Amino acid sequence: MRRLEQCIAAAIVAWIVSASAAAEDQSAVLLEDRFETQRVGMFSAGVVGAHAEYHFLPEVAPKGNWVVSCFRSDGSQRAWRVLLDDGARIMYQSYRASKEERTYTHPMLIAGDPLWRDYTLSVRFAPEADDGQSGVVFRYRNDRCYYFFGVHGKELILKRVQHGRVFHDLDEKVLGRAEFSWKPGQYLTAVVSVAGNRIRAAMEGGPALEASDATFAEGKIGLTSDVPTRFSYVRVAAAEAEKKRFESARAAREREEARLQAANPKMVLWKTIQTPGFGVGRNLRFGDLDGDKQIDILVCQMLHHGPKDRNSEVSCLTAITLEGKILWQIGTPDAWKDGLTNDVAFQIHDLDGDGKNEVIYCKNMELIVADGATGKTKYKAPTPPVPAAPKQKNQPGSAFPRILGDSLFFCDVRGTGHPRDILLKDRYTHFWIFNDRLEPLWDAACNTGHYPYACDIDNDGKDELVVGYSLFDHDGKRLWSLDGKMQDHADGVAIVNFGGKTAVEPRLLCAASDEGIFFADMKGNVVAHHHFGHVQNPTVANFRSDLPGLETVSINFWGNQGIVHFFDAEGRLYHDFEPCQHGSMMLPLNWTGRGEEYFVLSPDVETGGVFDGWGRKVLQFPGDGHPDLCNAVLDVTGDCRDEIVVWDPYEIWIYTQSDNPKKGKLYKPVRNPLYNYSNYQATVSLPGWSE
Repeated sequence: MRRLEQCIAAAIVAWIVSASAAAEDQSAVLLEDRFETQRVGMFSAGVVGAHAEYHFLPEVAPKGNWVVSCFRSDGSQRAWRVLLDDGARIMYQSYRASKEERTYTHPMLIAGDPLWRDYTLSVRFAPEADDGQSGVVFRYRNDRCYYFFGVHGKELILKRVQHGRVFHDLDEKVLGRAEFSWKPGQYLTAVVSVAGNRIRAAMEGGPALEASDATFAEGKIGLTSDVPTRFSYVRVAAAEAEKKRFESARAAREREEARLQAANPKMVLWKTIQTPGFGVGRNLRFGDLDGDKQIDILVCQMLHHGPKDRNSEVSCLTAITLEGKILWQIGTPDAWKDGLTNDVAFQIHDLDGDGKNEVIYCKNMELIVADGATGKTKYKAPTPPVPAAPKQKNQPGSAFPRILGDSLFFCDVRGTGHPRDILLKDRYTHFWIFNDRLEPLWDAACNTGHYPYACDIDNDGKDELVVGYSLFDHDGKRLWSLDGKMQDHADGVAIVNFGGKTAVEPRLLCAASDEGIFFADMKGNVVAHHHFGHVQNPTVANFRSDLPGLETVSINFWGNQGIVHFFDAEGRLYHDFEPCQHGSMMLPLNWTGRGEEYFVLSPDVETGGVFDGWGRKVLQFPGDGHPDLCNAVLDVTGDCRDEIVVWDPYEIWIYTQSDNPKKGKLYKPVRNPLYNYSNYQATVSLPGWSE
């Protein structure tokens, strides 16, 4: 079989030279792979669920030359496998995508470098059915922007794929097509050559398709299919001059990032804390619990009643100092309750304004206010009854008479001058407002999304609330709503003055899942809407001092994870790139104190790091064995700049700057308060300076 594969490969190379008009000197191999180094078995992540939305998981990292570019919450997470075929390893795409999925995502495996430009790609593959597309991807910018060549039914198709104009759909423009006779199970060999804006694609034994298109000038390559398909051989070759151009461009990129990283303070390990048995994934809260003016940590394990991550509640709370001392513990720790893909209702907050923090949480269908220093209950009340509502798609009813509590948010709807009022919500349909004595004030039903945001828009001293796609006045009056106009749910919302210190009207920012991302005025008029797929975890900060106002950074997940978009103060896209194939909290990082912020992608040494508003990696995590599952960003040491907290269920590490503490006037942005902390928050970092 090995000899046969070698002969086939040699034949393919010979055919490339004769078949490609742009292959006069394709002697430099950029990539050649028969999957010989891959382990037989599951290549895809298996089932990571929503964990990869804001956790780094090694299962979604590259393996050898390849990485799975996209998946959904279904069986597509198990699409790619390495099989033995007559003793030779092949890559097998095992999933059959639904007709709906094919409008916005396709199972895809990618390799290469975004700087690849002019090359010839050849792939040998065997689709097992003809009722879906199978073939190759080239000049891949991300899994929503690329060229495709392959078979679909009894046709050869050459097309350009990019963001659509409605909901989460893709815009697919056919650049060429021709009849082609083949049989399911038959191995086909596709060869594509790109040179400038010229594209030539052919199938061995079939016609050639040619087109001219300048949309994507460079990019990676990929394998894709909507039906089960076997891939046995991949080769990417370029002219020697093109290979030298690519190597020069890659070296320039590496030099630029090395220069930027050298100009920043290095990460220095400041603290390590052990969390044996009571540790958890991204479910920590930060605040001064014991009144010593130092940050403490509240660790929450949760109990999932299901299905999946619906109907969850606090299981065990453990309060610890930065020295690892346990202050108190409520509930019984369980090392098997360390995973989560959702919020649960608990926060640290000075609810009564006396200068001492309380812990507010939901457990056993009760809303509880506890003393921050001891964990002892001060007072409590039953949570609201589960509201009667028609069963909605993908939202099964609760098995409990009262809500368990999806998340907590603090605001000031009474105008007391302190955020004493409590918003408690269920997963997707309803929320309630209580005062600081846990007395109900009002409630409302809407498409709540994941986490609200408060702002005194009309300057009456009382907060308005944006909950999902709706804006509510302080008394519960719905001022406007985009429910019905927007599909899916809001993954992250904020009301922001994007002009920074200039007097402009604030706007609503909404990362709206499959609706993409949009910006609206305070009357509910959408002023900018980008249909970029499943967008979430937006962050607003001064990422680019050369641009006016504040910038927004977001990241995609389901169906097209890892695509990062950058928007200016007007909501216009100014840059995008795809640094990884997972989600991220995209937390802003004030590392230098100089006024321009970065964002943390993940603590992974290989694919993660800290990036700037141009998409350049400006800070690298050290290869010191640190936990890389989760991260948070906040000022722990007190010099105005942020520390980076990384952790997993077993330990917490805290990094600070190599020049800490730093004196003088430093950038000190105003962020979402620590008492309103969520895995779904839209993080807003407004300009500010120390005295």
